[in-house]
Amino acid sequence: MHILLTNDDGIESTGIGVLADALADHEVTVVAPAEDQSAVGRTLSSRVVVEEHDRGHAVRGTPADCVVAGLGSLCEDVDLVVSGCNQGANLGEYVLGRSGTISAAVEATFFDVPAIAVSLYIPGGDVDFREYAAREGEYDEAVRATTHLVGNALGDGIFEQADYLNVNAPVPEVNGDERAGMEITHPSKVYEMTAVAGEEGLTLRDRIWGRMADGEIPDPEGSDRRAVFEGRVSVSPLTAPHTTERHDALDVLAESYGEQPSRR
Repeated sequence: MHILLTNDDGIESTGIGVLADALADHEVTVVAPAEDQSAVGRTLSSRVVVEEHDRGHAVRGTPADCVVAGLGSLCEDVDLVVSGCNQGANLGEYVLGRSGTISAAVEATFFDVPAIAVSLYIPGGDVDFREYAAREGEYDEAVRATTHLVGNALGDGIFEQADYLNVNAPVPEVNGDERAGMEITHPSKVYEMTAVAGEEGLTLRDRIWGRMADGEIPDPEGSDRRAVFEGRVSVSPLTAPHTTERHDALDVLAESYGEQPSRR
């Protein structure tokens, strides 16, 4: 299997390094951002510079740039795209368009290439995942989940119904000596972004992380956030294109548009 491996934390991050090592039994081509590109969504550049790196190709651009550059030029014959492992979880519906990790997977699906986005959930408390530097061993559960999915998902017809998988794995210490289970989930609908006024403007804050750090989880059973919070690997099978359904009321509204008098 030929795998395009990318991420949004940058080509020198620990997360992409451990996945590159774990997937070494396959043909792996790394095409990743030269620097951290977290939370850039599907931002796309018109031109990027590609530099050779010990791990592969370092792109002066976004995760979406990396996928387009990889599948469009650098390694066109690819069976699967793996994006990660991101340091910090990517949970909930509202992060799907915001995360660079997930956006790389979404970009791949428009090339008709299945993809897996992988992220590491780091428990809160006194730890700020944005400042924390996860050690290689803390990715063990994420690596185990990724290799399991890579080794089985393509042959089992998983991607006949899903375009990509959003995977979130806990750090091993959450379960102690026990191995984590794997749960098929849906993205949480809970949204708790706030804007707090201060002397120098507004501070935008996601309150859900504070609640999780306090041991509170508002998400129902079956959601991605509850699964990973309780120590299981969350796998959400998702589709990339936005879908629409016929809407009778909207059809009537469209039909009435031609009946409106001109304002001239």
